[in-house]
Amino acid sequence: MKRIFSLLEKNWLGTPIQFTWQKTSGNYLAVTGADHIVKIFDRHGQKRSEINLSGNCVAMDWDKDGDILAVIAEKSSCIYLWDANTNKTSQLDSGMRDQMSFLLWSKIGSLLAVGTIKGNLLIYNRQTSRKIPVLGKHTKRITCGCWSTENLLALGGEDKMITISNQEGDTIRQTSVRSEPSNMQFSMIKTDDRTSTAESTISVVVGKKILFLFNLNEPDSPITLEFQQRYGSIVCYNWYGDGYIMIGFSRGMIAVISTYIREMGQEIFEARNHKDSLTSIAVSQTLNKAATCGDNCIKIHDLAELKDMYAIINLDDENKGLGTLSWTDDGQLLALSTQRGSLHVFLTKLPILGDACSTKIAYLTSLLEVTVTNPIEGELPITVSVDVEPNFVAVGLYHLAVGMNNRAWFYVLGENGVKKLKDVEYLGTVASVCLHSDYAAALFEGKVQLHLIESEISDAQEERETRLFPAVDDKCRILCHALTGDFLIYGTDTGVIKYFYIEDWQFVNDYRHPVSVKKIFPDPNGTRLIFIDEKSDGFVYCPVSLEKLLNACFLKMQLMKKSTFKIFYV
Repeated sequence: MKRIFSLLEKNWLGTPIQFTWQKTSGNYLAVTGADHIVKIFDRHGQKRSEINLSGNCVAMDWDKDGDILAVIAEKSSCIYLWDANTNKTSQLDSGMRDQMSFLLWSKIGSLLAVGTIKGNLLIYNRQTSRKIPVLGKHTKRITCGCWSTENLLALGGEDKMITISNQEGDTIRQTSVRSEPSNMQFSMIKTDDRTSTAESTISVVVGKKILFLFNLNEPDSPITLEFQQRYGSIVCYNWYGDGYIMIGFSRGMIAVISTYIREMGQEIFEARNHKDSLTSIAVSQTLNKAATCGDNCIKIHDLAELKDMYAIINLDDENKGLGTLSWTDDGQLLALSTQRGSLHVFLTKLPILGDACSTKIAYLTSLLEVTVTNPIEGELPITVSVDVEPNFVAVGLYHLAVGMNNRAWFYVLGENGVKKLKDVEYLGTVASVCLHSDYAAALFEGKVQLHLIESEISDAQEERETRLFPAVDDKCRILCHALTGDFLIYGTDTGVIKYFYIEDWQFVNDYRHPVSVKKIFPDPNGTRLIFIDEKSDGFVYCPVSLEKLLNACFLKMQLMKKSTFKIFYV
């Protein structure tokens, strides 16, 4: 777990802050404090935009695709809408005369629900611009709510009522609770009947002591779950897995219960995760991990084995206490707010990206950092700060390349350090890049472009600077490629493996396999090559001479399970 950035704005100091990750991609983080400004940062901590509000932020939420951030503020009847694609803010007149108190986007559509301090409701359809005002949905302030995957809207208020409405705002169910509700969520309880996937159960904290489960299919039989007094009050909870709920309590305890009807209310796991207090829980379904915070530290559990602690992050400099935890949808970043008004973002998952050339190895070590090492030569590792969060990494004898989409950035690995050389745009989305001493080869959309890395090389002839494969009349798609000191080698969907000799700038060898070639792995000289075909069969090909080619010198290897590792002497 690596802290990749911290935010500490002067105007935030001394007050808790609100924040929310952009849904789906997690490219943006919206943060606001007591300064009446929502600041929008990218995932590397750089400020990209801001929204000036009329007062303190009351609530904010991203739509399901992460395209629109909606914000409501004190002293305003307008809903602020920030577009992540255009970086522009617009204001929508809610038409509500009373102060807004609640805001939430639908899970599946373009509907936005807005509640007020007098219990009124507005449902806004962004796609059609239609507004549906509903007066008197509650008799007092609407404080919490949630959407289901069927576009049902559940709301809770200070009137101690829970209402369930359809997307037109019509009430279809309602029930009363003992005390004020909070932290409302839609989910599914665990049943023997696995045919239904509808979210039919509303869970809500009542009076900070009770977890109330209301099944829409059994409205007359709600379930009330109370917990031991020594746990303290309920701070937060999260559903996960097959009907499990993890609950965090104010005195540092966590408990996991099952909603399976035969186990309802039974604690299947409990632990004192923090000595004095707990302030938040976050669950990443993608990582299958849960994070809790309290006592100046974050503790992360693997949900498959809760007794084992996956990681502990200490924050000794946060002496005023911690705030809220939140993961990006992909589980890559974990954000934590604090009581003094700071925010920290940690890297919790990193794509496995790397490459090797001769004895040199390059691999991704942070979102914007690649480490290059040569353990055989005993060279010290070099850390390279790159310009983009890459989808691919390639290393050659003297260069490093990283990139995403249709662009690649090249760096020179010199004796006096690393220098950015240039960036190159290709004709399609790049799948992979191979480097050697002077040339790079990029695979994109069934083609390979071979080109000089440094076009200033004095003895380079103009026609040898770049070439696109395959030729126009060669009806095939390239699926894999490799680059050695002498050859560009590639395999195609028609089963052809071709050797292009760079010095003579021409093809010198090809082999025709019965089915398509998915992967190739040449030795450093290109004199032997292992390839894997579409049947996951592996072969060794020896293109040393035409005679050996005709003799078909292959060793067939049936690939076993992923966990099987075999060594062959050839």
